[in-house]
Amino acid sequence: MTQQARRLRARLAALGAVGATALAAAGVQGAAHAADAPLPVVITGEDRVDLSLHSDNGDPTEPQVDLRLDVPGEEFEGDGEVPAVYRGEYTIRIDARGLKGVAKADLPCDADGLVAVCSGYDLYAGTTYNRLGGIRLDLTDDSEAGDTGSIVVTGEGEGLEFTPLTVDVRVGGPELLNRALTLPKDLKAGETFEPPLGVMNVGGVPSEGAVLRLYGSRGLSFPDDFGNCSSAVVDTGPLLRQHTEVLCAFPDTLEAGAAYTLADPVRVKTADFALHDIFSSSFRPLEPGEEKTLHEGRRQGSGPDLTLERAGDADPAQYTKYAELDLPTTNTYDLELTGASASGAAGDTVTAEIGFANNGPAWISALRSGGEPFSFTVVAPEGSTVTSAPEKCRTITVDGSVPGYRCSVATPLLEDARLTFPFELRVDEVVEGARGRVAMPEWDNPFDSDPSNDVAWIVLNAPGEPGDDGTGGSDGGPSDGPSAPGAGDGDGSGDGTGTDDADSASGGGAGDDADGGLALTGAQGVGLLGGAAVLALGLGAAVVVYQRRRAGRDGEAAV
Repeated sequence: MTQQARRLRARLAALGAVGATALAAAGVQGAAHAADAPLPVVITGEDRVDLSLHSDNGDPTEPQVDLRLDVPGEEFEGDGEVPAVYRGEYTIRIDARGLKGVAKADLPCDADGLVAVCSGYDLYAGTTYNRLGGIRLDLTDDSEAGDTGSIVVTGEGEGLEFTPLTVDVRVGGPELLNRALTLPKDLKAGETFEPPLGVMNVGGVPSEGAVLRLYGSRGLSFPDDFGNCSSAVVDTGPLLRQHTEVLCAFPDTLEAGAAYTLADPVRVKTADFALHDIFSSSFRPLEPGEEKTLHEGRRQGSGPDLTLERAGDADPAQYTKYAELDLPTTNTYDLELTGASASGAAGDTVTAEIGFANNGPAWISALRSGGEPFSFTVVAPEGSTVTSAPEKCRTITVDGSVPGYRCSVATPLLEDARLTFPFELRVDEVVEGARGRVAMPEWDNPFDSDPSNDVAWIVLNAPGEPGDDGTGGSDGGPSDGPSAPGAGDGDGSGDGTGTDDADSASGGGAGDDADGGLALTGAQGVGLLGGAAVLALGLGAAVVVYQRRRAGRDGEAAV
């Protein structure tokens, strides 16, 4: 029984029979369901688990089956106590006796061998607040390839109608690993390469067919046209999720222990703007009847079929669960800051529009960091005060003591992005030729082709020199910017964009509201620590944090 149920029973006992009757009339809903019609409750969880003979089957401390109860109604999303849609006792019975001699089951609740009983009192709409627990499955000394068994989960309670759950368990079924990939040497943006795609069935039984999934982020495409393949392109919405996916069905049997290669090469085309785009390939077993439905709603090819042919002796060490690359790695972009000039008498308010641009040719994908933002700092000219800053430019102290702002730009960033950051300045005192510094952090970024335009100036009341408009250049002038990213940032924050629809230019990345300084993450990056901000610079193939929840897993999207 849950603690909440015990507390409710204690309150009912304290109220006495009359108080309990009043409470039930006020809102205890179990009796109403029992009187009208049973409340339908669905027992949910993974309905199939394949146990590998060659791995630990995931984290040994984590269950493969998450059992929950799905109750009709709108799931509670507010604050405070979650309202129950049913109050009354119920029990859930987990019967794993069908796994005897097949696998070991660690069951939740009160377990007696391979049978467990869970009891509860309150039920809530949806599944979030109705978790029963997890089931962990592992091999035993008696487990053999081809063994099968099942777990049956049922429930009962007054006024409730449960839909049971059956979890089918198979030992040593087909297990397809992918040929490991290596980064193509000197691949340039705009070029095409042919990855050595292949598959090996390391499972204990044959696979009755296979499905190949090819994935390429925004800068990659697949120009070939095979009759047993279909494609889907996502070219709208957040840049992080734009991609091309190809699915190919192979109906022939893949024998246990055998390796296969593609009979024809498959080409991957890189766009002129591509840089650190993600390519992945993955094989999985073909489900019964899936070949007829796999290509529905997708553009199916019209050329000859792509086929698999058996390879010779294969080394399992050359095959992996995840096969993916970040490419190309040789492209560059040019980040540019532009300043502004204005004139005004004491007491006047003027506008200085700071410009930020990516002159390409490459986009800044930031796919591995999930759209983490980067930033630049702004210091107002002497004799002026900022009266209005862009929405996401935050006040900081630059170089330890100088008041300033840190403005953030979200990634991904298009190859032709143009952003504007308008600052309103009040002229407190006329200082001829006063200059305020606008600067990217000083960082060693091998992908920025022209670091000379990473500094610009805001010039107030220039002494009539033609062309002194403050745009670009890092020669001369005060050095008010930080010597390293994030230096002197009082709060470590820095989320923000300009007024020219920055979210659109940057694709509305997940990092739009993230804190920190410049952070372009990747294998080519250089980690810098400044103030409270940890800045990962560059983008590349080997990433410090490899988020394996995306590319090529169980056929889901990689982003």
